[in-house]
Amino acid sequence: MKSAVTISLVEEARGGPFVLWDGIEAGCRTAAELGFDAVEIFPPGPEAVAEDLVRPHLEAHGLSLAAVGTGAGKVKHGLTLVDADADRRGRAVDFVKRIIDAGAAFGAPAIIGSMQGFNDHPHAHAHLVASLRECGAHAASRGVKLIYEPLNRYETSHCTTMAAGVELLEEVGGGDVVLLADLFHMNIEESDVAAAVRAAGSRIGHVHFVDSNRRPAGSGHTDFPPIVAALRDVGYAGYLSAEAFPHPGEREAAEATIQAFRGLL
Repeated sequence: MKSAVTISLVEEARGGPFVLWDGIEAGCRTAAELGFDAVEIFPPGPEAVAEDLVRPHLEAHGLSLAAVGTGAGKVKHGLTLVDADADRRGRAVDFVKRIIDAGAAFGAPAIIGSMQGFNDHPHAHAHLVASLRECGAHAASRGVKLIYEPLNRYETSHCTTMAAGVELLEEVGGGDVVLLADLFHMNIEESDVAAAVRAAGSRIGHVHFVDSNRRPAGSGHTDFPPIVAALRDVGYAGYLSAEAFPHPGEREAAEATIQAFRGLL
């Protein structure tokens, strides 16, 4: 397993659960100084992760791009994959596809979190399945997976557990979409996080490494050793990426994360 830390470039999301906020250059420098393997970027749009803007900083610091978030589609542009309006839903799918294209230049997958929206009209679930199927096929054509993130009950009314996520992926079919195991959301919704990891198994394609209070690992009450053991048992070899509040500050949060990572792995 490899370490990653989040960089947000979305001002509208300031105050949210992302560790680094001062741009790609500064974020990559901090990540490299602390010994992270990669960064995960939350951009306002695909242009912010254009190859000529990002690759020089990754290469200068020996970092990989772990994943690219799509949440600005909702936060900044008000788009979701389940919008009842076909035109707006199409714009949401197009936004995701363009993020996929941007990330694929680095071999990095895109993450569907908040853009899944809410199951707030009769066709929402069907729209989610169709949108994930279309975006997943697009990702596969670019040589990457699409990552779907079950969220807690306060942030979505679709999938809130890993088991529900597995059921959704079976509806989507094709194997082009994998699950994100976010330990904060799982702390709320799962009765046994390690057991949920084992049950999801090879469906897990990314992990958000964060504590029970959405602060850096080691700041809450999450029992990490059994979770890491479960990830090892299912053969997970991807990133443990810190999507956490920058508490008490950005660098301190990043330092706490890498220390926890090293202590566990």
